[in-house]
Amino acid sequence: MNQIILYVMAVGAVIGGIDHMLGNRWGFGARFEEAFRLLGPIGLSMAGIICLAPLLSQGLGRVVVPLFTALGLDPGIFGSILAIDMGGYQMAMDLAADPAIGRFSGIIVSAIFGCTVVFTIPVGLGAVREADRPFFTRGILLGLVSMPAGILAGGLAFGLSAGTILFQALPILLISAALFVGLIKAPQAVVRGFGVFAKGVQALASLGLTLGAVQYMTGSCPLSNLTPLTEAMETVCAIGIVMLGSMPLAELVQRLMKAPFRWIGALTGLNEVSTTGLLIGLVSVTPALAMIPRMDERGKVLCGASVVCGASAFSAHLGFALSAEPEMAAPLLLAKLLGCAVGVVLALAATRRETREA
Repeated sequence: MNQIILYVMAVGAVIGGIDHMLGNRWGFGARFEEAFRLLGPIGLSMAGIICLAPLLSQGLGRVVVPLFTALGLDPGIFGSILAIDMGGYQMAMDLAADPAIGRFSGIIVSAIFGCTVVFTIPVGLGAVREADRPFFTRGILLGLVSMPAGILAGGLAFGLSAGTILFQALPILLISAALFVGLIKAPQAVVRGFGVFAKGVQALASLGLTLGAVQYMTGSCPLSNLTPLTEAMETVCAIGIVMLGSMPLAELVQRLMKAPFRWIGALTGLNEVSTTGLLIGLVSVTPALAMIPRMDERGKVLCGASVVCGASAFSAHLGFALSAEPEMAAPLLLAKLLGCAVGVVLALAATRRETREA
């Protein structure tokens, strides 16, 4: 299955590359170039964390491993507090007693829960306008409710039993429940708290990048066990290569889906920007967030609900899985797309009465 995905991405790269050579005649070349330009931001956010991952795992492992082992949990599940492309996978694999749990945590759970904690909540809620925040926050809440469905589906597709998935992911599910309550009771405090957490992760990424650069240029580093920066950049480049195909393909799908989206919009009462934003979020969250002011109120809720599980499914997260654990690509896509679909269905149901009253 992963080889089929790679062949499909290769077709997208051919479409984008040819159009780029022809001067971006049909617009696919621009997406091809945009994917390559994203190597910088991706590397800045994740390469440093990859460099520091062994040290972080070693330090946290002194506390996490005994605690989780005493509770009967695999310590690898702790790695999912970070996004898949910001050290979550490396930490999960370093801490895991069972490599299968490490892969499940570092690929599937990190791509859903870790991304939500590190990016969607602090950056998403911080980026939207004050007037739009209640709708987007409501969507985030519904997305948190849909999260267990995605995690369970991905774990089952990977070959884990339902009992193992639910037990090992119990800390994540409990934290998600706490987030749900916190966003209802004290949303501003939750946003501030995770904003501080996200800034801390970004600071660590910069530190790791600096130390990795010093080690590369001088051959020495004040910290031992640092992952070489060149090795970290291999992962970044692998993600970028996949995105060379995924982003032109996303542009193609968006154009092909214009008529179905208009039909969906007429059926659900969503405007065209809202339906397009749902698809864009599967490629990149940032453009979807930028579209929120032009969405209708129902669309803003749906956007929040979809990005919790669906964020970057067809770009950075898929690229990382294909580079690190190719056999996890299909379970990852299933987890993110099913979780996203459940979130959207819940949002449609939760906002149905409001649409009728409107």
